[in-house]
Amino acid sequence: MDEEVIPILHVEDAAAAVAWYERLGFAKQWEHVFAPGLPAFVEVARGGVRLFLSEHQGDARPDTLVYLRVRDVESLASEFGVRVKDAPWAREIELRDPDGNRLRIGTPTEGHV
Repeated sequence: MDEEVIPILHVEDAAAAVAWYERLGFAKQWEHVFAPGLPAFVEVARGGVRLFLSEHQGDARPDTLVYLRVRDVESLASEFGVRVKDAPWAREIELRDPDGNRLRIGTPTEGHV
C-alpha cells in the first residue's frame, strides 16, 4: 500500500456531488451508509487521486480549497466553460462544487512538475 493523503469534503447530497465530480473525470469507488436515512460517506477517484465526500456534520467545513494537478486542464476548462489562467507554476482554473468547496486545478508548467 502506498501512503497518501485523502481530503474529505463536506457535501449536502452525496449523489449530486458524485455526479458533479464525474464531470471532472472522477468515478465513484464505494459508498457507506450506517442505516437508511443516515448520512453517506463516498470515495471518488481519478487515477491515483482520491477524495472522500461526506454528508456527516463536522467531517469538514464548506469553502475548503483542494489543489488538483492534472495532465490537461484545458479539457476541464472546456467542460465547465471557464477560462484558463496562467500562473508562474501552472495553467489553472478554479471551480466551486455544488457545496461551495473550492477546487484549484492546474497543469504544471515546465520546471514545476
